[in-house]
Amino acid sequence: MQDYIIRATAGNGSVRVFVATTKNLAGKARELHQTTPVATAALGRLLTAASIMGATLKNDSDIITLIIKGDGPIGGIVATTNNQSQVKGYVFQPHVILPKNNIGKLDVGGAVGSGTLAVSKDLGLKEPVSGQVALVSGEIAEDITYYFAVSEQTPSSVALGVLVDVDYSVKQAGGYIIQVMPDADEAVLAHLEKHLPTLPSITTLLDEGNTPEDILALLFEGHDTVIYDKIYPAFACSCSLEKTRKVLLNVGLDELKLILEEDKGANLHCHFCNTDYYFDEDAIQEMIAGIEKQ
Repeated sequence: MQDYIIRATAGNGSVRVFVATTKNLAGKARELHQTTPVATAALGRLLTAASIMGATLKNDSDIITLIIKGDGPIGGIVATTNNQSQVKGYVFQPHVILPKNNIGKLDVGGAVGSGTLAVSKDLGLKEPVSGQVALVSGEIAEDITYYFAVSEQTPSSVALGVLVDVDYSVKQAGGYIIQVMPDADEAVLAHLEKHLPTLPSITTLLDEGNTPEDILALLFEGHDTVIYDKIYPAFACSCSLEKTRKVLLNVGLDELKLILEEDKGANLHCHFCNTDYYFDEDAIQEMIAGIEKQ
C-alpha cells in the first residue's frame, strides 16, 4: 500500500485529526541508514511525526525541523519536512543494539534517554518559530504530545509506531495526531478520553489490515468525521552534486587551496540520505581556477 496521510475533523470541526501509514517512508530510511531495529523504530517514529506535522503547513517554502537530543546511546534524531510531507532525517548512532524493554518491545526510550525535543518552523518570517521541551519518556509520541501542550498550548493525543520484521525490514509504520480546538464538543472529548486507552497500538491496527480511514472510524466510533484530503509522504533528500559543489565553493579560495595541498580532494557527506560526494584533485583545481578568474 502507498503511504498516505488523511486530514480530517470530528465533532463538527472541533477536533482535527491526521492518520498516517508510513511503512515505505520508514523502510526507505532504514535502507539508507542501515539502522538496527531500535534505531529503525526511533527514526521511523520521528519521521512519521514530522510528515504529519508537515501536512499542517500552508506554503511551499515552509519547513518544520524536529531535533531530539538525548543522553541514551542513540545520541539524537533529526527529521525535517515541507508542506508536501516530503521528509528526511537521520539518527546520530544508527547501529545501537539494546535488549527489549520490560514489556517485550523495542526500547526506544532507553535508546534515546533523557534530553530535549526542539521544534523549529521556518515560515518565511525573519526568524524561525521555535520551541523546546524536556523529553517525557524518549518514546517520541509522548514527547510530541507534551510539546504540543507546552509550546503550542494545543491539547493533543499522539500515537506513533514502527513494527520491525524478523529480517529487520519495516513491516508496518504509522501514526495519528488528534488535536482539540477551542470549544470542542464535550461528548467527543469524553469519548476520546474513555476510548483511546482501549485501542490496540497503531502498528497492530495497521498489521490487521486497517487503512487510515478505518482507523479514523475506530478512533471516533459513533461520532461524525469529515475527511478533507490525502497527503502522500515520502523520504526525499534535496542534496545533489551541484548543491554540494556550491557548499564547497563557499569555503573560499584560501581554504580550497589548503584542501588541495593537504588532502588532494574533498569528501562531503549528507547525513540525511547517507550519500557521499567526492571531489578529486582535478575538481578542486577547477574550482580554484574559476574563483581566480572572477
